[in-house]
Amino acid sequence: MSSEPLFSPPCGPVTGWRDRDVLRATGIPYATAGRFQPPAPAPDWTRPYAATSPAPACPQGPVPFLDDILGTRYGELPGSEDCQNLSITMPADVDLSSPEGARLPVMVWIHGGSYTTGSGDLAIFDPAVLVAENRVVVVSVTYRLGLFGFLATRSGRPANLGLLDQLEAFRWVQRNIAAFGGDPRRVTAFGQSAGGDAIAHLMATPEAPALFQRAIIQSAPLGISRGRARMNHAMGIAAEAVTEETPAMEVVEREDHVAQVARKFGMLAAMPFGTQYGHAPLPEETGIEAAWNRSAPGVEILIGHTSEEARLFLPRSPYLSRLDRVPVAGPTLLRAINWVVTETVYGRAARKFARRHVLAGGSAHRYVLHWHAPGNVLGAAHTIDLPLLFGKRSTWEGAGLVAGAGWEDVDAVGRELRALWSGFARGDSLGEEGGIPGALDYTWERRHQPRRRPRVVETVLRTASTRMSWRWK
Repeated sequence: MSSEPLFSPPCGPVTGWRDRDVLRATGIPYATAGRFQPPAPAPDWTRPYAATSPAPACPQGPVPFLDDILGTRYGELPGSEDCQNLSITMPADVDLSSPEGARLPVMVWIHGGSYTTGSGDLAIFDPAVLVAENRVVVVSVTYRLGLFGFLATRSGRPANLGLLDQLEAFRWVQRNIAAFGGDPRRVTAFGQSAGGDAIAHLMATPEAPALFQRAIIQSAPLGISRGRARMNHAMGIAAEAVTEETPAMEVVEREDHVAQVARKFGMLAAMPFGTQYGHAPLPEETGIEAAWNRSAPGVEILIGHTSEEARLFLPRSPYLSRLDRVPVAGPTLLRAINWVVTETVYGRAARKFARRHVLAGGSAHRYVLHWHAPGNVLGAAHTIDLPLLFGKRSTWEGAGLVAGAGWEDVDAVGRELRALWSGFARGDSLGEEGGIPGALDYTWERRHQPRRRPRVVETVLRTASTRMSWRWK
């Protein structure tokens, strides 16, 4: 095989590139769209497309605290509103001699970032280690964010444009991935945080079972996905000042003002941008359960969260930072707050999603990830799964999230997590329970109704969900 492999998908010939243990084809357009317009499939081409540059990021603002924790760098990728691109990573020895391709399992990555930040080709999401170790094909999707992709207005500007972008990406995968060694009948959608939330909502679309057969939903904030109509309406009014002619970075600057409007809506404001019910491709909020139920028999899920999700966000509150310095009582209260937020936003909603999925005829496993770097104040915080899943040493070793852990320990746990995720994507049976010793536990969701929590616990969760109002990215 040449140093610049040539692929022949139906969309048109694609020239990729070799990168040590993997082959890559990066920055391939899967859709096109004008500002505030639904996407259309990218036109086919006849001359070889040089897929050798990363997909550009949707324009976005900096998030310094995440740069410190994750080791990202603002401006790492060029920004463009024409960001509907995807990148494909496959084993370097993939056999493409068969007209039908090598038929490897396909994993389609939807990145997180509160629907306002991130990009499929950020270094922290590099799937090369996952691909090389487990012989899977990974497709990394970049889509529209923030005001470009996730807010309707009274003047008729559509909602869910970023979600529609993702649907076009999955359709592109179904049509073209065999030419890159992938099996279109074994596609797993996987995503973390807002990416997991997006995948859950893609499952409410009628064609979901035809686009992906499995889904791994990581740390999705499903506990704040409902009851957002009034907040989104207020945000939409504040966003009317943005027009088709507003320069892209001015749109990004306006995004912060629009997000401020959401603050009076309590914990929902923690992720002000997101999916909106009653706007294509989603049903009205009253119909979301029925839509999920229709797709359940056709999509097997693995859903879960970290044991201390909120520890990523609590240090951003000045009050809570002071509380941590109060002897004895302070740390105890912080642990309680962390539990309440983790349970309200992630845990309870994940269990409910899994139970409903199984009762509707689907199969579900639930997991909790509790690994953390020794002595690290962030503990098993939101995003701790990322260095384990995309464990490239040169990218992650200096990140604050894993400070205190030797890279050998990070990689040992990461290797097991990557094997678990890719085994699920292959269709391997996970059994009734299992996990990674000292790091992760999972169980198969049975078809039964669990015991109700004591009333005092439910009261604490309801109170917290209405009174806590900080925002995170």
